[in-house]
Amino acid sequence: MAPLLFLATFTIAISLSFSIDPEPRFHPLSDEFIESINRKQSTWRAGRNFREDLDMSYIRKLMGVLPDHKNYLPPMKEESIEATYIPQQFDAREEWSHCPTIREIRDQGSCGSCWAFGAVESMSDRVCIHSNATVNVRLSSDDLVSCCWTCGMGCNGGFPGAAWHYWVRKGIVSGGTYGSHQGCRPYEIPPCEHHVNGTRPSCNGDEGKTPKCIKQCESGYNVPYAKDKNFGQKAYSISSKVTEIQTEIQNNGPVEAAFTVYEDLLHYKSGVYKHVTGKELGGHAIRILGWGVEDNTPYWLIANSWNSDWGDNGTFKILRGQDHLGIESSIVAGLPKI
Repeated sequence: MAPLLFLATFTIAISLSFSIDPEPRFHPLSDEFIESINRKQSTWRAGRNFREDLDMSYIRKLMGVLPDHKNYLPPMKEESIEATYIPQQFDAREEWSHCPTIREIRDQGSCGSCWAFGAVESMSDRVCIHSNATVNVRLSSDDLVSCCWTCGMGCNGGFPGAAWHYWVRKGIVSGGTYGSHQGCRPYEIPPCEHHVNGTRPSCNGDEGKTPKCIKQCESGYNVPYAKDKNFGQKAYSISSKVTEIQTEIQNNGPVEAAFTVYEDLLHYKSGVYKHVTGKELGGHAIRILGWGVEDNTPYWLIANSWNSDWGDNGTFKILRGQDHLGIESSIVAGLPKI
């Protein structure tokens, strides 16, 4: 009887396992996937940011933080001793409205250069802030991506911490966005049309090769490459304590952070993002501009580098205080030489 009882129990278990229908696996760029995100949570809204027929190889290429990036973090900054008043809401764009780079949203194109974008954007902001707006410069993501051999693999990914070290050791020249002709080395990789049909070329994962390290400014720029360098005074990491991160941003300006991206983030439109569904896509670096609370949910205010037609005019909010997807455990920053 015992073997028969076991067989009957096993048969029932098998039949039950087949009677429970798992949630279907939707394509990550499909309308069905977007609808499933909105059904599962209420703190944020998903909508279409990328064309449904976009090649996922392009999406995966955007995640340019390499897995072992924590091995390249600068030394930890000493924690603040003096108590600092921390407001409930803070937005660097409003605090330093005289610094134009803080409001800008760049586009990394078909290149895994987010690690460099988060760095040069924050560095540029800090140069303006610490010079009391007497120095306004857009540091070149092109120069950093192509010339920093210790930073990783260029368009195939890199280490945010190493980028800040490079700023201190070697310096970075100026350079604006693609086609801007601003500064010494503007970005060479064009933005692409990932949302609707427009004037930009369509996105795919085959483009975006790492630019060559050319230590020369573009024609028409009248400052020699070596003299155009902007240097950092020091580079450091910030403790994962929320108050330490807030104090750093409030005192010195935006910081760079890295976190894990899942497929649902691709469709962020508004609210406070929390991961709810979808597969992991990889590590991504961004710039933290500030913080706040929305509908009783604390958040970090983030500037992304996927163009201003993504998300909320290029920005998004993510859950604050729980190291969600690692957002608080890889903060890097530094101070400029003025």
